Amino acid sequence: MGTGDTRVRGLAARAGGWSARHRWAAVGIWVLFVVLAMGLGSAAGRVDVKDSDQLKGETHTAAKIIEDAGIDEPASETVLVQAKGAGGKATDADFRAAVAAVMKAVEGTGKVTDVTSPYDTNTISKDGRSALVQFDMRGEADTAGERVEPVLKAVEGVQKEHESLRIEEIGGASMMKTFDDAFGDDFKKAEISAVPVALGILLIAFGALVAALLPVLLAVSAIMATMGLMGVVSHVMPMSDTANSVMLLVGLAVGVDYCLFYLRREREERQAGKDAQTALRIAAATSGRAIVVSGVTVCVAMAGMLFTGLAEFEAMGLASLMVVAVAMVGSVTVLPALLSLLGERVEKGKIPFLHPESRLRKRRGNQESRFWTAVLKGVLAKPVVSVVVAAGALLAIAAPALGMKTQNLTLDQEFGDSLPIVQTYNRVNDAFPGGSDPAEVVVKAADINAPEVTGALAEFKERAISSGASRGPVEIKLHDAQNLAFVYVPLVGGSDFDKAGRSLDTLRDEVRPATLGKVDGVEAPITGQVAGSKDFNDQLTGAVVPVFAFVVVFAFVLMLLSFRSLTVAITSIVLNLLSVGAAYGILVAVFQHGWGASLVGAEGVGAIITWLPLFLFVILFGLSMDYHVFVVSRIREARLRGRTTTDAIQHGVVTTAGVVTSAAVIMVAVFAIFGTLSMQSMKQMGVGLAAAVLIDATIIRGVLLPAVMALLGERNWYLPKWLNRLPDLTHDEAADAVAAPAARDDEGEPLRV
Repeated sequence: MGTGDTRVRGLAARAGGWSARHRWAAVGIWVLFVVLAMGLGSAAGRVDVKDSDQLKGETHTAAKIIEDAGIDEPASETVLVQAKGAGGKATDADFRAAVAAVMKAVEGTGKVTDVTSPYDTNTISKDGRSALVQFDMRGEADTAGERVEPVLKAVEGVQKEHESLRIEEIGGASMMKTFDDAFGDDFKKAEISAVPVALGILLIAFGALVAALLPVLLAVSAIMATMGLMGVVSHVMPMSDTANSVMLLVGLAVGVDYCLFYLRREREERQAGKDAQTALRIAAATSGRAIVVSGVTVCVAMAGMLFTGLAEFEAMGLASLMVVAVAMVGSVTVLPALLSLLGERVEKGKIPFLHPESRLRKRRGNQESRFWTAVLKGVLAKPVVSVVVAAGALLAIAAPALGMKTQNLTLDQEFGDSLPIVQTYNRVNDAFPGGSDPAEVVVKAADINAPEVTGALAEFKERAISSGASRGPVEIKLHDAQNLAFVYVPLVGGSDFDKAGRSLDTLRDEVRPATLGKVDGVEAPITGQVAGSKDFNDQLTGAVVPVFAFVVVFAFVLMLLSFRSLTVAITSIVLNLLSVGAAYGILVAVFQHGWGASLVGAEGVGAIITWLPLFLFVILFGLSMDYHVFVVSRIREARLRGRTTTDAIQHGVVTTAGVVTSAAVIMVAVFAIFGTLSMQSMKQMGVGLAAAVLIDATIIRGVLLPAVMALLGERNWYLPKWLNRLPDLTHDEAADAVAAPAARDDEGEPLRV
């Protein structure tokens, strides 16, 4: 670039310039887009992921067979009747009377069907002290929780009449109702409270109501538009409530961050003496460019979830990708238009003691942080020591991740023993190992009543117990019209997924091939909670390498094209992986081993929820690029202006400290809200995300990045000659030529950075 080249080049700069010149048109187009997206989404409706598409493997096959047969499995309920004293037995007269009373009470509600006696189905524990009365709820399983209240009250009535016994109900419907009552509003509270929390932090950061409202309004509008787009897209790729929640989380975080980057740069340039038009143009060319680079990188990272082959992950990835893209477009189009319209009025609603005007005046218009100036002075004076100490600390934090264990959390792991129904769950599992979550064998045959099929079913039932995989009772439920049989096998190991998993392997690899597998034309996939957890783990394990490779390779290429530096691209990847590794280490230490778990209101449950590691990798790898791109862009800009690399590093880090700190505080606060939810899986997600962002915004951005760049010196901008033919996406800074002449080397040629 030459000294006299003041043309505004680059997508972000051109978009910002056009929006500033056509303010009302830009605002109108954005409003129209949001309204149209919401209208189309409402008209189209949202198609959610089907149960049969949730997983691959045998779990998927079983769900598909049931769906194709048109069978809607009812919500099953169980009443545990258990002697409180050591001497009580299921054969006692009062015990039998209690069982009969339970059966009569639940049947009398008119809400249940297929009530079975434990004396007929042999659902009596090995020690003879416990028995199970089983039945199904009438109506659809998805809404059974809304109809189970009379049944629960009927069982409570029987309990009052038989105080010497323990009579408790558990099942899909009762758990659904309990969780809805206890935790149903958790997500809504988290989502609703995230907006005022972000607004409060922005008020502190900007000290002006209008400036603080702009990022929140744009983030919310981006979320609303994306919700509409999700409805339309769901007809091609089904969505889900989980994808919607993740979209809200990511949309608020990046939407606010992108606007924050833009606003702070525009304000900084105005306070440095630039006129409003010039300040806006510089913000568009610099922060706008950083937003585009960061947004595209985040989108690429989110796209990695599309390679998992898991419908839930694909939905989360696509929803997150869309909200990031919408927020990015809004930040570089409608935001410049609004800033141009507002002018100085963006500072309206100044809050006493919070508005930074007087403080900035003392600093002669710059926004350098005294704290980070002091930190950087030490880091740049001893970069080797800084790298060794910071990297060593992060590697030590990441070390526990080497022993990470993943599994779907059981009921007691997810909610602890604070709920009575969890205690019931544990008592049922103790008395009937695996009985609360049995394996389900879905047997499909041309004629389910053919002699060879019925013989194989009987042999399967016998071998399931003799093999040691189950202690019984094994229940067979026939669906003659659909030529299907459901075989329910309580697995030895119960809620211990490791032991239950070995029992499942025995069923799949030994018992089934020797029985049902010998009958031609019979399909017998095995599903259930333990099977679902295993199939999910297997699917994720197979997806790790392609997702990891896709995200890392494309992020590397984007950084290479955006900064035209092989060194910057490599260091960006390494530093991001280091922060993700540290987040993994914290998760394992807190939630698997229980170290310091009480500090975050959590428990050491011995495992990390299966879906979280890959989810965190994708989300964090994308979001951590926000700060990295923003800081490195500022360093590169300072180097182009003629500063030495060391001066450019210090200038880039300390001048972005305020905005990055504000952005990090918002992200940490929003993610930490999810860490306050009741479910351990949500706590794990919230703590993992918050910890990673905190590490990334402090140790990585404030210590490791400047120390590594200081050690590399001019090699930071190294690009092999054979890569010179790559597209040049670095020229947006040309718009800033009005502020300073381009740096030149010793021969007077423009400096290539």
